[in-house]
Amino acid sequence: MGETAFETFRQWVGRQRTEHDIITAWPVKAMCATLDRSGDGDGPGTGDEVPPAWHWLYFLEARPASQVGVDGHPRRGDFLPPVPLPRRMWAGGRIEWRSPLRVGDAATRLSEIVSVEPKSGRTGTLVFVTVRHTISTAAGVSVVEEHDIVYREAARPGDPVPAPRPGPAGAVWTRTTVPDEVMLFRYSALTFNGHRIHYDAPYVTGTEGYPGLVVHGPLQATLLLDLARTQAPPARRLSRFEYRALSPTFGGLALTLNGIPSADGRSADLWAAGPGGGQTMAGTVSFD
Repeated sequence: MGETAFETFRQWVGRQRTEHDIITAWPVKAMCATLDRSGDGDGPGTGDEVPPAWHWLYFLEARPASQVGVDGHPRRGDFLPPVPLPRRMWAGGRIEWRSPLRVGDAATRLSEIVSVEPKSGRTGTLVFVTVRHTISTAAGVSVVEEHDIVYREAARPGDPVPAPRPGPAGAVWTRTTVPDEVMLFRYSALTFNGHRIHYDAPYVTGTEGYPGLVVHGPLQATLLLDLARTQAPPARRLSRFEYRALSPTFGGLALTLNGIPSADGRSADLWAAGPGGGQTMAGTVSFD
């Protein structure tokens, strides 16, 4: 890709899309089952708060099968720019919670492309696209999120696989889970995510060059926020989360969720680590 192509992609900056949804109870109930929560009875009721990051269960894009690309994602060039690089990953983001999102709310999401930036990395050309989502209800703005997407070149035989960086010592909060094939399938279904790297083993190993099914970035973020929400004092409400995907992790492997709260209790460093202790995602959560 040349500079002319990059300038064409930058024309997508400022593009907007507005969507509407009802915050229904079923996705929350199904997510509780996916995370193996017990004791939820009949599930959430009208007015109950939606846990942090579970807004990803709503405003789902349902393109016709004829408009889906070979990787299972909707074809590019409509809302997102038509970057021709074949590998697409969730790179990280920033989420701010301003008011609770509740079951029963009628909600609106305004999405805007705020940047398109080419970069060079160890594996070749990269293109980062940042999308800002603002979710509002009758009570006002609920969630403001900036989501970073990275497009990468195809894997090449013999490409070195960088070793993930070890996490900090002295985790105060810790929990281990195994995102197995069923969890990955359920999360893909709940978020209507057709990306084949999460459920199609022949595709992910043969075409994209990964050693196994890739654990979703937003699933890892959700698990980290669940750790923070359940370990922090009840009076503390999550207000902001900044996070970065550092290294892929794969289905069937242990994933350890870790946290170190600050001395004043107003924030915590969070990270997820694979079986060898290398970080797969890291971030900082803030509390009101």
